[in-house]
Amino acid sequence: MEAAIRAARIGDAGPLRDIYAYYVENTALTFEYEVPSLEEFQNRMAHTLARYPYLVAESEDGIVGYSYAGRFHPRAAYAWNAETTAYLKPGARRQGVGRMLYTRMEEILREQGIVKTIAIITLPVDAYSDFNSMQFHEKMGYGHAGRMDFSGFKFGRWYSTICMDKIISAPKENMEPVRAFDDVRKKFGL
Repeated sequence: MEAAIRAARIGDAGPLRDIYAYYVENTALTFEYEVPSLEEFQNRMAHTLARYPYLVAESEDGIVGYSYAGRFHPRAAYAWNAETTAYLKPGARRQGVGRMLYTRMEEILREQGIVKTIAIITLPVDAYSDFNSMQFHEKMGYGHAGRMDFSGFKFGRWYSTICMDKIISAPKENMEPVRAFDDVRKKFGL
């Protein structure tokens, strides 16, 4: 699928929320039970964009997916790690859109000074969670970093999650502070 990758804008919240609603209501890929309000979704986007990339994939049919990164953990020593995620319209899956989003995301995060990206994935145990997320991340170079059993309860059943991670830039003894998305976005035409 041909798609252009650009930075998300708060005005994109409606279509992005619509994509996310599918995953909240029909899958265990997110452990959220209720679709956030448009205002809450906008606030989440603004919070992310204040520091991290939030990307949109747009085709001739409009927005077909999005990806964003965020702080993995609030403690200072974790600053060089970022958790990544992506959501695609169901018809855009297995069309290369996720790969395009993640590839650009990693380029930006690397420029920001991030060393490791982390993904938390619901194990594929049933129709609510079998979306090939683990296989996608393996193809993107992520390795298995751990498993948490009984980590989420949704649709009347327990789900386990796995943590996958990827080193995207070399760890150094003296790390520079991580730069904000706004400090590097122009380099990528965003």
